[in-house]
Order: sequence, then C-alpha cells, then structure tokens
Amino acid sequence: MTSSSCGWAVALGSALLLCWLSGVACSAAEPDERPIPKQHPRLLGSRDRLQRLAGERREAYQRMAAVAREREADDHAKMISMALVCAIERDEELGRRAVDMAMKYVNGPIKKGHVRFGSDLALCAIVYDLCHESWTADERARFHEYMNETVDANVRSETHVFHNAWYSYKHWGIGLACYATYYENDRAPEILRGLEADWRTRAAPALDLAGDGGGWAEGYYVNYWLYEWLFFCEAARYCEGADYYAMAPKFFRNRAVVSMFEAYPGIRQYNSRRPMPMGDGGGRTFGGERDKALSARRILVNYLRDDPSHQMVHTFNETTPRSSVGVYAYKDFLWRDTTVRKGDLSSFKLSHISPGAGYVYARSSWDEDATFFFFKCGDRFTAHQHLDVGHFLIYKYEELAGDGGHYDSFGSNHDVNYHLRTIAHNTMLIYDPAETWSRIRAGPVSGNDGGQAHSWPHHNGAVADPAAWHEGRELYDIADILAFEDQGSYVYVAGDCTRAYSPEKLEYFTRQIVFARPGTFVIFDRVKSTDPGFKKTWLLQTMKTPTGAPPNLVVTNGKGRLFIQTLLPRDPQVNLARGPDRYSYHGNTYPPQREREPAPECRIEVSPSGPASVDHFLHVLTATDADTDSVEQAAAQVEGEEVTVTVGKTRIMFSLAEVGGRIEVSGQGRNFAQAIVAEPSAKAGP
Repeated sequence: MTSSSCGWAVALGSALLLCWLSGVACSAAEPDERPIPKQHPRLLGSRDRLQRLAGERREAYQRMAAVAREREADDHAKMISMALVCAIERDEELGRRAVDMAMKYVNGPIKKGHVRFGSDLALCAIVYDLCHESWTADERARFHEYMNETVDANVRSETHVFHNAWYSYKHWGIGLACYATYYENDRAPEILRGLEADWRTRAAPALDLAGDGGGWAEGYYVNYWLYEWLFFCEAARYCEGADYYAMAPKFFRNRAVVSMFEAYPGIRQYNSRRPMPMGDGGGRTFGGERDKALSARRILVNYLRDDPSHQMVHTFNETTPRSSVGVYAYKDFLWRDTTVRKGDLSSFKLSHISPGAGYVYARSSWDEDATFFFFKCGDRFTAHQHLDVGHFLIYKYEELAGDGGHYDSFGSNHDVNYHLRTIAHNTMLIYDPAETWSRIRAGPVSGNDGGQAHSWPHHNGAVADPAAWHEGRELYDIADILAFEDQGSYVYVAGDCTRAYSPEKLEYFTRQIVFARPGTFVIFDRVKSTDPGFKKTWLLQTMKTPTGAPPNLVVTNGKGRLFIQTLLPRDPQVNLARGPDRYSYHGNTYPPQREREPAPECRIEVSPSGPASVDHFLHVLTATDADTDSVEQAAAQVEGEEVTVTVGKTRIMFSLAEVGGRIEVSGQGRNFAQAIVAEPSAKAGP
C-alpha cells in the first residue's frame, strides 16, 4: 500500500470510529448489499426516467440538445449536456465526444490541494455513467486509476467542513465517482463509506450549527458550493435512496426559503436575480452563480414539494423560469418541475431568522419594488467571513446602504486592511490607538481602523469542524441575536455585538433596529468603551455620495432614495469619506487592485463631539423612491434612563440602561420581544 493509500485508510478508520463513538449508524455494507442499480445510467435515474423527462420537458431538452451538439460552452455545461443527450438518445457519436473530453482530465496530472479536483472528477463521473457504452475497457480502467489517485492525493485537502470547498471542491466529485464506478472499481465502496462517515460526524453537524435556519455563516459563498453538493445528494437518492438532507434538517428544511430572501427584489440581467452581498463576494456583477442559486432552490423544492413554504418558493422560482446563462439549459431540464403546486406568495411571511449564522432578513412585501433589509450578528466559523458583526443592508430599487470595498483578491493589501475590516461595513468603530491586528489571511496588515478583533489561532479565522468550534467556543462565540419579532407593521431585532471587539477597549455595544414597514428604520446603539478617550464612530456605507447637510442627508441611487437623520449624539461630528478617501483612514490608503462595480462611493462617519465612556447613537433611515422629496422629520427626547423617538404617529422608547423598549402607534402600545420569536405574527399592528 502506498503512503497516500495508508493516509486514506487512516482517515477512513478515524471517520468510522467517530461514527461509532457518536452513536450514529455507519454503513459498512459490501457492494452487493447496497440497493445501487447495476445498470447504467443511474446517477440521475434510469434511462427510462430521463427519456420520460425529455418528453415532459421538451423545450428545455431541445435547448440542452443544442448545447450538446452545436453551441460552444464551458466543460461543465458541455460535458453534462452531451452526456444527458447521449443517454436519452443513445447517440454513440455524442458519447464518444464526451468521453474524449473526459479523458483529457483522466490523462492529465493529478490535482491536489485547493483546486477543483472534485469538479473535474464529477464531470468525468457523469460522462462515465451516462455514456458508459462509449468507454473502452482500457479507458474505464484508467478512469478508476485516476479516481483512486485523486482521492489518495487529497486525503488531507479541504477538510474544513465550515468551508465551501469540502462540498464543491472535493466531496461531490468523489461521491459521484463512487456511485458511477460502483461494482467496477474495487475501492469505490470503501471510499464512499469514508465520505458518509465524514458527512455524518462532521459536515452535517456543521450545517446544522452554522446553518441553523438556512443561512450559512460563510456568507455569499453558499452560492458557489451548494448546487454541486445538492447534485450529489440527488444522485445518492436516485442510486440507493440515501437521504443526506435528513441528516442536517435545520439547514436543508430552511435553505430554499432563505435563498429566496437572499435575492434582492427586482429581476435583473438576463432575467436573473441579484444575490445580496455577505462576506467575500456579493454578486455585484452578473455571473453563473445566479443559476446555481435558482437550481439549488428547485432541487430543495422538488424534495419538499408537499411543504407549503416550499410551494411559495416554487412560485418565486417560476418568476425566472429559465437559467440566465443559455448553456446551462441542462439545469432547467433536470430541476425545473412545473408539477409542483404553487403557493400564494403575496401571503407568505415577510421576514426570516437564521440563528446559526446570526442573520435576519425582512422585506416590505413580495413585490419587485419592495424595500429589503438584512442584519448580521453571528459567530465566527470560517475564512470568508468579515469583521462585520452588527452590519446591515438596505435596498429599494437599488442598493442604498451597501457593503464597502472590493474583493480584489484573498489576502491583498486592500482586502486585509479595508474590504474585510469593520470600517467597510455599517456598524461601529471604537478607536484605541494602541490596538494592533496580525495574522489576517496572511496578508500585510498595517491598518488600525478601530474595528472588530481578529484573534483566532488560524490566520484565516477558520475552525475545522463542530468539535473544534465547541472546544474553542469562548473564541468563536462572538455575537448573539438577543431578540427578534415580526408584528406585521414592524420588525424588531436586537443584537449583542460586544464580544466581536477587544475587551481591552469595549465594555458593551448593543444594536436595536425597528423596521417600520414599508421603509423606515430606527437604529439605536448603546456603546461603552473602557476609556472615554477611545473615539466611537457610527458607520454607513452609501452607494452614492449624499446630498444635504448633517444631521440630515439624502442618498439617491437610480430609482431609490435613502433619507438619513442623525438624532443622537447631539451636535455630532460627521465626516464623508468619498472618492479615493473612502479607502483611507488615519493617514493610510488601501485602494483595491481592481474594482467590481457597483460598490459604495461614500462612507458616512458619525461621532460624538467629545469624549465619554458611554455614548448613544440614534438614527432614522427612510427608504423611498427617488421621486420623494421629503419624509417626516423625526425627533428624539432623552428623559432619565429612556430615549423616545417620534416619527409621525409612531413613538419608540428605548431603554438606555439595557436592551429593550416599547413601540406605540396611534396610542396603541406594545413592549418589544425579549427573545427570538421565530414565527412572524399575523397581526398588522402593535
């Protein structure tokens, strides 16, 4: 046995031992004990099933066949389209062409590490299964060798289960290859058992921890990996009835709903929906991940087709019935099932909480001109997260309050000193001139922005699995959503952001937000520093440079407009960092190497006029259409341990001493929730 084979055996044994210790049943079946069909094709069902789909989904099939035979496309779209058409029509010539494409990977060098070796393996496995008759005996044997060598070379690659690559760079390809070569490659059963054990003991618990409620703490990168992993999960269902979804129900039963909430209102380029930014990335420019998000929702809707919430998602999906990238017609063919019952989207809930990631999403309606809101106050799990606890987004026709900086490259000067730092987000700075940051993404850290700490053992701020997270919980458990409720006319959320900052400079920072539908946001922050001389700065990243004069500013972006009223602190210092200055602080500038438009053009900084240990920040933001000239003027009054803000007929009282308060509309009052109320209320008022 080679040293790499020994490594795989050790990893397999360790995974099976973990399974046994955790009391989870692990399959140790021999090849003939699994109900995997012996005939090909099988990854996506039988040939008869695929042929039936070709008749039922004729329009999508014709588009896919054109990609297979005529159109230029990337290898992913080309090989899968060719393989499907070959299997359905028994087209030997098309199958031979697909095998020739696969053999370029098979005969190429074995890839290792943080590269898409799993995706290469997946494409070849799909061609192996669907075009099985087109492979010669020698080619099949060579594919088995390529598969085994790739697995052995990557035993220690992509092992962090909170990171996207476990699912899309590695295991979906290994899993598909195991099912495709079962009964033919002697090592396929062994490798599949190792995958299952790692999934049960490490990956599924990670999804339910960092993905409880359907959000994913890694952020936007969920759109890069989820589709591939769901592709494998579907193959497991077709091949042996294995239900990988049932092992992580907190994530999978909510993910399609959350994906719907994570799309900004409005249909954009090529009839697609733009995803909101979270952490690295953010869909600012058109890309194929929009089709991945749509296909992932479709797969989960098909699986949970009898669930009323997923019937609502199906209605939402059908507003963009075709993949936006033409060569991805195969995704429409495989996953768009119009027999799912539609729900009445107008009656669906308008907010959702994902407690695992610490995300709250809310909308004013399901109309395409709705106001959109997102709030983040969650824990640390992996590298693509930012130092942005307390951050929020507001969207009306266009982004109004956005996410600053550009993801020019992982660990660049701009990335580690601006893009991922607190200063690029809509939250709070507390400036201790003696504070330092080190070991962020192995990049050249030099800036002290006054933001949140990066104090994790790994320089990427990543943790390997749930066991390691719980062992180091005091490091990674950095924020909490304290309360959440949706009372119809308003959404209330409260978060404790304190532990995201160094305790050397901060005693507490809590944020409370009231989203009064359709477009008013009241944001109240309580901040206490350890030294009254540590300057506190409230941040707002605006997509365009504001007009007006502090404390009242107006941001207009396309058809949307945001009115900004600063009520506390009194007599604030307000700075607008615009143009090149938006990437500067404390005398240093960190411009991006390349810009991915659109991005915020201005950073609004609001600070108290003098030093104090305790400061309160109170802002009223109102999102409207660009034709609106003015909004109701808000007023704030501080009496004793309470501040009252009045906007029109609405009065909101916040406690200065603790998190909590009360809302009154036209004389009718209600105390804010003191905990998370997961299901939105059907009431339309306080």
